[in-house]
Amino acid sequence: MSKKQLKGVVVSNKMQKTVIVAVTRLKEHRLYKKKYKVTKRYQAHDEKGQYKVNDQVIIGEIRPVSLNKRWNVLKKI
Repeated sequence: MSKKQLKGVVVSNKMQKTVIVAVTRLKEHRLYKKKYKVTKRYQAHDEKGQYKVNDQVIIGEIRPVSLNKRWNVLKKI
């Protein structure tokens, strides 16, 4: 089974070894068929603290590192 990978933008790097990544997706309304944006924020592990705000990154699913961290920053786009 492959691990999930998501593409998003770093919106906060104020914590040590952690960045907040906002992932935006398009959803379609069931009845009206209009498309709209939905944004979800993920806490991702950044061991070296090398990613800054507004960096486009790819995050990958990992085992839980802490209470809310289940993602790891794989690379910068």
